[in-house]
Amino acid sequence: MAFLQRLFSSFAGGWAGAGVLLQRILTAILLVRSSIIGFSSEPFSLPMIPRLIAACAAILLLVGLWTPIVGALIFIVELCVAITHMSDPWIPIVLGTLSGTTAMIGPGAWSIDARLFGRKHVKT
Repeated sequence: MAFLQRLFSSFAGGWAGAGVLLQRILTAILLVRSSIIGFSSEPFSLPMIPRLIAACAAILLLVGLWTPIVGALIFIVELCVAITHMSDPWIPIVLGTLSGTTAMIGPGAWSIDARLFGRKHVKT
């Protein structure tokens, strides 16, 4: 996963990093909430698997681990949910857009990705 460092020139800190952190938190909370509502409304079935994948990926997005990969995965899953569940496609579209933009922007300075793959300061 060392290629994550090459995806971004820097991990945003300051106000930009706080904004990315808030976007990750909001997206993860909404994904988990949407999944819980889907699980509680009907018995478990095969079409619920994308919701389960999105809920698990939301935890990784929340802590900022493998953010570009997880954000792209959530985007694809939510796009599939929006296409297959025609009753109300707007919630999956919004969730997919939020996770896709988070994947494009990067995890920010307050993430596990920044700790694992960020630039290291060498003291001499």
